[in-house]
Amino acid sequence: MKKLIGLAVMAGAATIATTGVAAAEGSVSANVALTSNYVWRGITQSDGDAAIQGGFDYTNGMFYAGVWGSSVDDFGVSASSELDLYVGVTPTLGPVTFDLGVVGYYYPGASEDIDFNELKLGASISPTDAWSVGVTGYMSDDFLALGDDSLYLELGSSYAFSDAFSVSGAFGNQDVDGGGDYDTWNIGATYAFHGFGLDLRYHEADIPGQDEEISFTISREL
Repeated sequence: MKKLIGLAVMAGAATIATTGVAAAEGSVSANVALTSNYVWRGITQSDGDAAIQGGFDYTNGMFYAGVWGSSVDDFGVSASSELDLYVGVTPTLGPVTFDLGVVGYYYPGASEDIDFNELKLGASISPTDAWSVGVTGYMSDDFLALGDDSLYLELGSSYAFSDAFSVSGAFGNQDVDGGGDYDTWNIGATYAFHGFGLDLRYHEADIPGQDEEISFTISREL
């Protein structure tokens, strides 16, 4: 899979290079957020404390690329920041939109090497203008730089009651060879208010000793 990830990254880089000439046709956006608790796949990455987050995204037709970062704290290693890089395409086939990409997770200054990459394969459909449902899989052959194969599958859905208010939830399963298997789910509501997004969410993972997590996030697209 490492060769496959490498090829995907090079293909993504080539895509960005070729579309760079037509950058005027694409768009760049930025986002910032403050969350009371950074939760990833049911597990807090900020020791239950607040985290500052933000990133940049570039889109051009079905191609996208971006960078996203967050402060982190006490999730198994000594690290203070996470930096994610991603690239992919979102082709459509009939009513189905696919998401094929690569995500890299990097932890600058961490006490040990836990950087890793995942292949992302997703598909979503919108039965109505307000309702969408999708399934996404993330695969790695070196999860958290441990040399273990991993697969995370997630089924998610959202429903917009209006342009301002929506609810969403997801159920996922994380399976790591030699590192356990657990289910996780979350449910929450999002409200758009004067250019800001307010999201209140409940998270749970069936890991012994793992507490449920609650997060409240204020975000802004720039």
